[in-house]
Amino acid sequence: MGKVEDATAAMIANLPEKTGKSLEQWLGIVTKMGAQTHGEIVKHLKSDHGMTHGFANLVAHRALASDAGSHDAEDLMASQYAGAKAALKPVYDKLAKIIEGFGKDVEFSPKKAYVSLRRSKQFGLIQPSTATRLDLGLNLKGVAPSGRLEAAGSWNAMCSHRVKLASPADVDDEVKAWLKKAYDAA
Repeated sequence: MGKVEDATAAMIANLPEKTGKSLEQWLGIVTKMGAQTHGEIVKHLKSDHGMTHGFANLVAHRALASDAGSHDAEDLMASQYAGAKAALKPVYDKLAKIIEGFGKDVEFSPKKAYVSLRRSKQFGLIQPSTATRLDLGLNLKGVAPSGRLEAAGSWNAMCSHRVKLASPADVDDEVKAWLKKAYDAA
C-alpha cells in the first residue's frame, strides 16, 4: 500500500475515535441528509457535525461512491514530481516521514501544485516550485524570519514563512524544529 492508501485507511480507522461514528454510520447520515453534491456534503458535515475538512472530504467521496480522494491524490502527487521535478521526491519523502511522526492527526491533502499539511487547521505546505527546489511553507505566527526561514511574502498567502530545500540533506534539525512548532500551533 502507498502513503495515500495508508493515510486513507488510517483516517477511516480513526473516524470513530475522532468523530464518534464509523464510516458506515457517517454514510447513513449523509444518505438521510439528502445532499447531492460533494460540496453540500462537506459543508453539512463540517457545519452541523463539527467534522474537520479532511474527514468530511473522505466521507463525501465515499458517500458519492467516487472514492476520488485516494485516486486523485495519487495522480496529483505523481504529476507534482514528474519529469524534471522527480529528483525532489526524496526531499518530500523525508519531510513526510518526519511529519507523520508528529501524530496520527496529520492530514496530507494533495492539491494540483502542492500538498497541504493539516491538523485542526493548516500548518504548512510542501511545493515542488522549480526543478531544483522544493518550498516548505509554514504557519509560524509571531516568529521572526531568520536565515533560511524567510517571510513567505507574496509566495503563498496561506503561510507566514518559507524554507527553500534542494536536497534531503537540507531537511535538518532546524527544519524539523520549525515543522514541529507549526504543527504544535495548529
